[in-house]
Parts: sequence; structure tokens; C-alpha cells
Amino acid sequence: MRTSKVATAVAAVSFSVALLAGCGGDSGDESKPFDGQSADDIAAKAVEATRQAKSMHVKGDTRLEDGSTVTIDVSVDQEKNCQGTIGTGETSADVRHTDATLYLRGDEQYWRTALKQQPGAAQKMAPKLRDKWVKMPADDASTAGVCDKQGFIAAMDEDESERRGMKRGSTTEVNGTQALELTKDASGGEKLTLYVATEGEPYIVKTTTEGGKNPGSVTFSEYGETVDPQQPPAGETVDLKELAGEQQT
Repeated sequence: MRTSKVATAVAAVSFSVALLAGCGGDSGDESKPFDGQSADDIAAKAVEATRQAKSMHVKGDTRLEDGSTVTIDVSVDQEKNCQGTIGTGETSADVRHTDATLYLRGDEQYWRTALKQQPGAAQKMAPKLRDKWVKMPADDASTAGVCDKQGFIAAMDEDESERRGMKRGSTTEVNGTQALELTKDASGGEKLTLYVATEGEPYIVKTTTEGGKNPGSVTFSEYGETVDPQQPPAGETVDLKELAGEQQT
């Protein structure tokens, strides 16, 4: 039984990030907080509260099976406005999504890595994309989930049958927020931990996966804060689709 989900793409062409999400279980521990509620009930409330939140900040990393690490550090809202950074290995890029358009800004190495499946294109295009805000094609499936808050949450709760077998743990502090631990030993040697805020809305504040093929952690914070990315200046923007067409002529 596994609760790791690929929740969003994090970079152009071939990059993606796995946001790790544990879901609830049926422990009957009735100690405070969440007095009288099972782990299953608590996790369900946490998923729903996080789904209903207008915005949040997501920061985390996970190791892929090839040994590389992908990272995400973005603020995102329900309207898919977002800004922050995403990356893999030693490369990273700034990201903005505003007015239904996604922009990425990385150095030359970032674009060479992103275009590694197309070595000819990388040779020609990477220098022209360097340090520019690159307007991504609207229909590019590899970048469709970069700023999809609801997609993050849907991925966590994709299979409700996985909400079995977690146990209530202790209360701890996560970035200044008191949170209840819910833990589970999953298949593949993984230990999953879900941290749920104990005061105010029962938001998810952190998830971790230890062991297994994709260890990592993700924190969730700044719930309800305004996300207002600015459209990059025209003089600093390159349209990837148009540039690719020019390279073919």
C-alpha cells in the first residue's frame, strides 16, 4: 500500500516533482488533541480543509528512482496564480503563473538539462533561453500541473482505500505550528508521516516519506495569504513555441 503520488510537473519538457502525501487510518486513540477522533477521521478533515484553503505555500523535495532530487518552493492559490522556484539536481528555475500563462526563468544549464532529450534543440536554444522568462505552450502536458493547487490535493486523496492502518502519534511543532503526527509503515520499507495542525483549521502542515524508493518531505504553510505574481516584462520574455518554430525554419 503506497501513498506517494506524482502531484505536479515542476519544470519544462521532462521534469516532474513527486509530492508525498500520507492519508488517514483507523487508529482509535482518543487522546487530545482531536479528542475522540480516529486517525481516519482526522486525515479526512485535513485533506478537506487543505482542499478548501484559498492558497498555500508548498516547499519540499523528493528523491527519484534514478537518484536525482527534485524540489519545489512555490506559493499557489485556487485560481492557479503561483510564484516561486522549482528544480532538479543542481539546476533550478523561477516560476510564475498569471493570466493563464506559465513562465519559467532558468540559467543555460537549466535549459540544457530540460532539453536533454533533444540535444540539437538544446545546443541552439539554451543560450537564447538563458535568464529569460520563457512563456510555455499552453498545451504542454509536462508543465500543466506546476501551479495546480487543487491537483496537489486531489493526488493526495486519489485512492481513499489507502486511508487504512495509520496510527496517531504525538503532538509536535512544525515551523511554529502545533501538529499531530499520523504515521504508517507502508510497503517497500516506507514510513509515512502526516502532520495535521491542531489549532484553527486542521490543515496539513507537513508530509514525510522515509525509506523506500522516493524519500522526501513537503511542508505546507501560509494558508490563505494572497498570491499575486506579476507578468514578466515583455523585453525579458521569450515565447518557447515561437522560438522552437524559428529553429525549424
